[in-house]
Order: sequence, then C-alpha cells, then structure tokens
Amino acid sequence: MSRGLSKTAVVRAALDVLDDAGIDGVTVRAVAARLGVQAPALYWHVRDKAELLDEMATEIWRQVSAEVAALPADLPWDRVMTEFAAITRRALLAHRDGAKVFSGTYLTDAGALQAQEDRFARMVEEGFSVADATRAYSLLYSFTIGFCIEEQAAAQAGDDRFSEARRAARLDESTHPVIAQGGPQIFGDPDARFTDLVTLIIATAASLRA
Repeated sequence: MSRGLSKTAVVRAALDVLDDAGIDGVTVRAVAARLGVQAPALYWHVRDKAELLDEMATEIWRQVSAEVAALPADLPWDRVMTEFAAITRRALLAHRDGAKVFSGTYLTDAGALQAQEDRFARMVEEGFSVADATRAYSLLYSFTIGFCIEEQAAAQAGDDRFSEARRAARLDESTHPVIAQGGPQIFGDPDARFTDLVTLIIATAASLRA
C-alpha cells in the first residue's frame, strides 16, 4: 500500500477530479495522477471506476445524513422531509455531475443506512406505516435525484436550449395555448420549481398518513 494513502484521500481526490472534469473524466488513472501516485496504488482501496463512484456517492450521503441528523428532534415529519430534500439537493449540486454520480451507486457504509432509523421511526410514531413512510421517502428521493440530474445538465449545456424563451419561440401559442402556458412551470426558477414540487410530494405523502 502506498505510504500515507488512505481511502478518504482517494475519495477526496476523486471528487476534485469530478469537479474539474465531470463524471466522464473520473478514472482511477486520473485520480492517481491527482494524488501523485501510480494507478495500482489505488487498487488497495478501489478495484475499478464503479467502486470509486460507490465510495464517492457514499461520502456525499454521509454529508447528507449528518445534516439531517442535526435537525431539531421535535421537527414535524413534513418539515423533516422538506429539509431532507433541500439538503440532498445542495449536496448533489455542490459537485459537477454530483447527481449522476449518486444515481445507481451502492452505499458502502452501513452507517449511512442506519442513520435513517430515527427519521423513519418518527414518521411511524406520527401515524405512518413503515411501508408508507418508505414509499414517501422513496418518491421524494427519486424525484430529487432526477430533478438534480436535469438541473445540472441544463446548467452545464452552456447555451439557451433549455430556456423558456427558446421553448416559447418554437411554439405557436394560438394553436398550442395550454402547452405554451406551461412553460414557466418547466423552465422557471429552479429553486422555486423544486420547492413547489417537493410541497406537492409531501401533500401526497400526507394522504397516506393514518
């Protein structure tokens, strides 16, 4: 093992490469170069890019879990869900292609899963079944990941292809009035859209409450 090289250092370097080059630029060789070592030195910690992405996603999730765990213990379930969505979005947007890194990866730290126990137990205490609490968070989680993937792709496109004005110019409002009027809901301020849609999801979750 390379002297002084830890998994933590490898993951931090990988996140730095991600911020510089995006997910396609994250390779074991690129991370090794960032650390000033040869690629084989990293194989003590990660066998390939898939494992490297798993570790990167796990580190992001640790940050999310720590922030959620620090929320006030008496915060109502709907506020906790709102904060969870906001915290997760911030963590994903903090890195270039952060949402893509997180999507479909495997969490290697069981502690990141165990940290959810209090949050789900609180929902059960407030009238949700375990199944419905899980469904509600699965919906919120999947939405947040998907929203951030789209948000980052649009932001990184570097042109106006994803602008409301560009969309409006392609539509004849006289023949497609409903579609035209929907533009602000799709291409409006991303912060406002995210908040609005999270509110809708939480309202749906509330309908599951006994």
